[in-house]
Amino acid sequence: MKDILNVVLMTLSGVIIILTLLQSGKSDGLSAAFTGSGDLNLFAVQKERGPEKVISRLTLICGILFFAIVITLQIV
Repeated sequence: MKDILNVVLMTLSGVIIILTLLQSGKSDGLSAAFTGSGDLNLFAVQKERGPEKVISRLTLICGILFFAIVITLQIV
């Protein structure tokens, strides 16, 4: 059981990394915060649409599963 959960955990880790890299940037980056260029509003509501929304939800679900498996591995 523990071996299966470890394999699932490693696979899920790779999926989370890929999904995180597929997400688009929400702002101009950290350099824009220091230089003042661009409109950096951290509290602005930005609607995700289409593929961005799907990738964001998949990342959230995979993150929750990741933590659940880690906690399960600590108990078992």
